[in-house]
Amino acid sequence: MLTEQQIPTPGTLEYRRTGSTRRYHPGYECKWATNTVVHILENREYTGCLVNFKTEKPSYKTKHSVENPIEKQAVFENHHEPIIDRDIWERVQELRKQRKRPNRYDEVGLFSGLLFCADCGSVMYQQRYQTDTRKQDCYICGSYKKRTADCTAHFIRTDLLTAGVLSNLRNVTSYAAKHEARFMKLLIEQNEDGGKRRNAARKKELEAAEKRIAELSAIFKRLYEDSVTGRISDERFTELSADYEAEQKELKERVAALQAELSKSQEASENAEKFMKIVRKNMNFEELTPTLLREFVEKIVVHETVALDGKRRGKLRTQEIEVYYSFVGKIELPDT
Repeated sequence: MLTEQQIPTPGTLEYRRTGSTRRYHPGYECKWATNTVVHILENREYTGCLVNFKTEKPSYKTKHSVENPIEKQAVFENHHEPIIDRDIWERVQELRKQRKRPNRYDEVGLFSGLLFCADCGSVMYQQRYQTDTRKQDCYICGSYKKRTADCTAHFIRTDLLTAGVLSNLRNVTSYAAKHEARFMKLLIEQNEDGGKRRNAARKKELEAAEKRIAELSAIFKRLYEDSVTGRISDERFTELSADYEAEQKELKERVAALQAELSKSQEASENAEKFMKIVRKNMNFEELTPTLLREFVEKIVVHETVALDGKRRGKLRTQEIEVYYSFVGKIELPDT
């Protein structure tokens, strides 16, 4: 779109201002490259932050720099006036992590990157069955499709899935429009319960990992003493210590990740307000578009079909889909 609208590239603008030809390509003044757009979308400075130590040189002997992970960077919040809302920037980063590559039909499926199997957790892939008179799109479990795990198809037609998600979304937005205060209270209560459960599981895993790290340190000490006194050979000491060191390193990395997740845990009221901003902006819609879907939805979980009459190939069947919304997860509306 930028190329079609003849918007000058950053390199062209730099050339016009300063005369620098570092990123200027004569004849391609408005030809945008993918990596240029990606750099803009990932630029944290647009949210008002100052970011230092984005790169480093592995050694004084090398001239090239490598990008630092975010934990090694120094980020100063509210350094200058933002031009992009923080919530929008964070949502864009989440959306970019989702796979939205064109399929074999050179199309990007409406639910690409959002659909997951309820039993094995695999991403679900789009399939198309086409004859001279009929075309039917559907999604099936990735593990079943690739035979990488023992799972069933979880087959669901795209039109039925679209209708189900659209109905769920309309129910949520309709309830929010009629009972905003009650809806906000509901979101906060459900988010607090879900957050507490997730954090409780993280804390339990963190305690177990820290305990094991302490045990491994004690084992190292005993191994060293046995090596010094000659109770085990040097070869055996090297072999055992390498295994324990690898385990301890993996545990320490997991501990760091768990601590980061716990520290980033957001308040339920903040999450509810973020979701309400999306709801207020999209109260009236007629169809499920990719933009609308990805703004509202974090993921969709598809269960296997169940026969209501108890027969394996019975005609009366039902299939559950769970919609997890951005910031607040699954929303359970009251019956009345």
